Amino acid sequence: MRIGDAAAAAGTTARALRLYEERGLLPPPVRSPSGQRVYGPAEVALVRVIRELLGLGLTIQDLRTRADRLVLLTQDPPPPCGSAGRAGSFAPVVDRRIAALDAEIARLTRRRDELARLSVSGAATPRPADGRSGPGPRGRA
Repeated sequence: MRIGDAAAAAGTTARALRLYEERGLLPPPVRSPSGQRVYGPAEVALVRVIRELLGLGLTIQDLRTRADRLVLLTQDPPPPCGSAGRAGSFAPVVDRRIAALDAEIARLTRRRDELARLSVSGAATPRPADGRSGPGPRGRA
């Protein structure tokens, strides 16, 4: 199938397929005699895996470090990702991303708690620029 059909089957765009190819996540596709990219079910399955992993918060760079192993995740069922000490394992990549997510969750939780404290104390109530309380000029808040 051509790139537009493959992209539609994988739930993405032709531009994304070209990007994945440029970044080394997809192998260069077979070309038709006229030079058009030709994809099969295996490539569509691989694009679906890539999209799922990106949707889980991994980055293109994360996937690029294990691009040669992505095709393994298209198997049904996929093999275990392996232990952290094994060469080529996804575990270190996933562990780094989980640590980054945990740090972001902690940062957002602190921000939320700060906003909640302001709201409870009334400090979050907007005040006019001149420091007076009450409605601003012309009776507007």
